[in-house]
Amino acid sequence: MLYPIVPLFLTLVLGAPMALVGLIEGAAESTASILKVVSGWYSDKTTKRKPFVVAGYSISAISKPLMALAYGWPLVLVARLMDRTGKGLRTSARDALIADSSDAAHRGRSFGLHRSMDTIGAVAGPLIALGVLYLSGDNYRLVFLAAFIPGLLSIILVTFFVSERKRPVTERISFKVSDFGRDYKVFLLITAIFALGNSSNVFLILRAENLGFSFYMVILSYVLFNIVSSLGAFPLGTLSDRWGRRNIMSAGFIVFGIVYFGFAWVHQSIYIWLLFIIYGLYEALTEGIGKAYVVDLVPSGKRGTALGIYHAASGFMMLFASIIAGLLWDILGPSAPFIYGGAVAALSAMLLVVLMPGDHRS
Repeated sequence: MLYPIVPLFLTLVLGAPMALVGLIEGAAESTASILKVVSGWYSDKTTKRKPFVVAGYSISAISKPLMALAYGWPLVLVARLMDRTGKGLRTSARDALIADSSDAAHRGRSFGLHRSMDTIGAVAGPLIALGVLYLSGDNYRLVFLAAFIPGLLSIILVTFFVSERKRPVTERISFKVSDFGRDYKVFLLITAIFALGNSSNVFLILRAENLGFSFYMVILSYVLFNIVSSLGAFPLGTLSDRWGRRNIMSAGFIVFGIVYFGFAWVHQSIYIWLLFIIYGLYEALTEGIGKAYVVDLVPSGKRGTALGIYHAASGFMMLFASIIAGLLWDILGPSAPFIYGGAVAALSAMLLVVLMPGDHRS
């Protein structure tokens, strides 16, 4: 609900420079990354996923109204760190819970379904935020307060309507990447390289504003991106069960590169709509399928840990990607971070095709 609102609040209301926006987003994501490893490992160790999911949603919910009190960027940073702390606690455990509840033949479909449901919320949230802003005379702080409500609903749903299977501990669980197989380590390296060019989506939002989009058009374009992602995630996840994760993921990296080069070189706002549509396709091609790919590559008892390391590696690289993007924007201009990101995506697609075997099932 708040994701496309926060960068505009930072730049338009609080006057923050792009480099600071990149630093805030990078710090928030790196915080989540650390906790994704810890929570994933501990959920494997204890064989319990649900407590981490409930705690994560609770902390994120509390962070929303805190943003309403911000009259400078430091409190926004604190709120973003809290929100990402919640995300870090819940993500690996939640993904492992999904994997535990699905068989290998339908794993891509399961993660695709989750991604679709998640993205429906990302569509409805900004639309609700737009309505609140319109009716309140662009009162950002009221939007931040309203965002607590869906957070509370998430806590209730997970607490009372989600159950998990009991799983025996069959082996020692370790943080060490060396304890995993060659294919997992290669995939981890490739996705980390890709993430080094994948800066926060706030730069796409700010680029749209830079090219002349009004505040409301920026939010609607982000909603359009989420609609495409939601519609595509389930069928493409199912397709990855048949065609293989590598083929779908490499196509996603190529699509990402096309979008980023497009954001670098277009100079008319009309093309931004098309780029956000294509970007939604990239998200559907990679987000849930990447998690299913990780689960294919590791033993069932190490899923939480493997997913945590995967999220952490990508998150740490995205910290540097966002800082680099902010500096490139301020120093070389708004096209520079997108040229850089597109080039890194092209390299990552090539590495994935060359270095990873064609298919995996576990």
